[in-house]
Amino acid sequence: MPNSIEFSLLAPYNKEAALIGSFSDWKDIPMKKGKDGYFRTKVELKDGTYQYKFRVRSRSWFLEPDEWVEIVDPYATDIDDPTQNGIIRIKEGEKIIDTYVWKHDDKPLPPDHKLVIYEMHVGDFSGGEDDSFARGKYQHVMEKLDYLCELGVNAIELMPVKEHPGDHSWGYNPRYFFASESSYGTTEQLKNLIDECHGRGIRVLIDGVYNHSEASCPLTQIDHDYWYHHSQQDAEFNWGPEFNYEHYDKNLDIYPARKFIGDTVKFWVREYHLDGIRYDAAKQIGNYDFLRWVVQEAKHEAGVKPFYNVAEYVPENPSITNSDGPMDACWHDSFYHILTDHLCGDTFDLEQLKDILDGKRQGFMGPNNIVNYLGNHDHNRLIVELGNRGIFDDEVFKRVKLGVALLITAVGIPLIWMGEEFGEYKAKTIESAKLDWKLLENESNQSLFQYYKGLIFLRETNHALYSGNIDFFHEDPDNKVLAYTRWNDQGSRIVVVVNFSDQYLAGYQVPHFPANGTWHEWTSNYDIESGDDNILIDLPEYEAKVFVWKE
Repeated sequence: MPNSIEFSLLAPYNKEAALIGSFSDWKDIPMKKGKDGYFRTKVELKDGTYQYKFRVRSRSWFLEPDEWVEIVDPYATDIDDPTQNGIIRIKEGEKIIDTYVWKHDDKPLPPDHKLVIYEMHVGDFSGGEDDSFARGKYQHVMEKLDYLCELGVNAIELMPVKEHPGDHSWGYNPRYFFASESSYGTTEQLKNLIDECHGRGIRVLIDGVYNHSEASCPLTQIDHDYWYHHSQQDAEFNWGPEFNYEHYDKNLDIYPARKFIGDTVKFWVREYHLDGIRYDAAKQIGNYDFLRWVVQEAKHEAGVKPFYNVAEYVPENPSITNSDGPMDACWHDSFYHILTDHLCGDTFDLEQLKDILDGKRQGFMGPNNIVNYLGNHDHNRLIVELGNRGIFDDEVFKRVKLGVALLITAVGIPLIWMGEEFGEYKAKTIESAKLDWKLLENESNQSLFQYYKGLIFLRETNHALYSGNIDFFHEDPDNKVLAYTRWNDQGSRIVVVVNFSDQYLAGYQVPHFPANGTWHEWTSNYDIESGDDNILIDLPEYEAKVFVWKE
């Protein structure tokens, strides 16, 4: 039996709009505009799946005045990629996204301070050139969740998964903000992936692109300047039409761009049961009022469960995340740059190292406010940077392990860029670059994986690393040695001694050691005694010793 289904389109200053679809043989169904700026019409539809679009007289300055244009519904939740039509599904007389039934909503998830985040690109995560199976879909990520559990990460951060043009992209060119990327799989398969993550205690964050859209986003065709700045605001960093969060429509009492992005954020959190968002290009967005509002909208939608809002604000600024800032945290880009310079041997500056290992020195409030990384999608992996300087083989793995020790024991939330943990060495590219999983069969690569795994387990089990406490108790600029201790009020204590030089320091004495007694060196698995506030160790070049207090 047919049901009356309403279609609506916000276009308050456009003269006419019509609905077309498979249900009307693609002939116009006129729409009537209300005082709230919405064009509406109702259509009698039986249960089933239909394709549709809107036609509207455009007010965009790059088209003829009142020119008729065909557009996809900006709120379409699914797209037929070949035809670029919106898809609507009707079941039992109601509009639905899909029929997925969530299974693991009751599973406890780790709080923000315990997070170890794994950033991945769905299309490249699960493949490998010599892999004979089709890869690059949500279901293939799901097949590797046991691997991620073994590594010990408890959050994955998906690079943008909103519908973009073509089948391969990093996703920073979203065209349809309510639709998930069809080349990765269906909405049900994305939900199944997230659900299976939750079943394993893994939180799922998505990368949200709210600074701009792809040029063919339907909003650009309806009335460009109603949602976007007329012209680019930042000549250096421009990736498409930029949302104008300052524009206020006093007739309707709305900020159009804020409303649209707020609606998409709430939709994704509600529909996909997300656990956090990374806000791309937050520095370019710049509007703290909007960011504060949208973060609160996301958290309200998430309800009682933890929800982590992280800004890409580069170069970082503590104001984005401190008490008066809108975000929970920001990407700690100086950590990457300064540590890379030191691990490559380009420089040595103890004050810079202390700044990135203890973000409070840079003005950040605490450990949950910064996300540290040795690399991410925007940077070359550390192994590539080292290779560019002629550092290879055992030496490259040695320095990468030093980076890992600092990443996991620094104050802050660690993030791992996919493949780093086993020594993937492809250079940064926006082209397809699937992970080479066969590398794990090599002894050096497997050893690096085990090193990551061991230190992540240390973070999980020794809560000194959750705290904001850090004390740099020994500095030796001549030998390029730095030692620091991490502790909490419950008696957990860790000491890290780092040699940034290319010299093997035999019989090295570390004075002012925090406690006398037995310590366990975590990475090589042996016990050692300290006495008279000193400890005597052999400290190989470019290596960190991680001592865990036993008694």
